[in-house]
Amino acid sequence: MTQVDFYFNAADKFQVACRLAGKALQQQQRLLIFAPGEEAARIDRMLWTWPAIGFVPHCMTEDRLAPETPVLIARGADGAPDCDLLLNLAPEVPPFFERYARLLEIVGRDDAERSAGRARYRRYREAGHPIGDHDLAGEAERGE
Repeated sequence: MTQVDFYFNAADKFQVACRLAGKALQQQQRLLIFAPGEEAARIDRMLWTWPAIGFVPHCMTEDRLAPETPVLIARGADGAPDCDLLLNLAPEVPPFFERYARLLEIVGRDDAERSAGRARYRRYREAGHPIGDHDLAGEAERGE
């Protein structure tokens, strides 16, 4: 059963996504970022410049280098490869999430994101998935 980890109260969910991608890379875990629509282009741009003195190797799932790349970005469910982790940037539950051992969900601070996050949380909980909660509001207060 997929372990789901929620990172909520994110000031900028894309920055949190970059940080989680960097952490996955450090831990030598392959990560798939599910980012349909405009989110895919935004996370792609951010990963090229994050961190400021480093680099997170990444590409789109349809890229010819995808089989050798540790961080992949999927615009849709078609062709989503198996990876160690799945990070969801979509407002809905990824239709293929149960293929992954672990799912990372990031929820921002605005009302629309919180509402969508609560709906996803309920769906995972009702299906019996173990859920971990990580409140990022405390990190902002501590300057992390």
